[in-house]
Amino acid sequence: MSVTSSQVLKLYKDLLRYGQQLKYTEKSYFNKRIRNEFRKNQNLEDTAEINLNYERGLTILIRRSVV
Repeated sequence: MSVTSSQVLKLYKDLLRYGQQLKYTEKSYFNKRIRNEFRKNQNLEDTAEINLNYERGLTILIRRSVV
C-alpha cells in the first residue's frame, strides 16, 4: 500500500492533536519530537521507508504511547 501525502499530513495533524492532550511536561517534548521527525523525513522517496514511518506514527496513535 502506498501512502499519499494527504494521509501523511492527516497523521501529522492527528499526532499534534494527540500531543495537546498530554501532561504539560510531556506535551512540549512530544510535539517537538513529532515536528523534528517529520522535518527529518520530509524528503524521503523510498516507498518502503515512507510506509514504515507512517505505520510507526499510526502505532503511536493506536497505543497512545511513543514507540
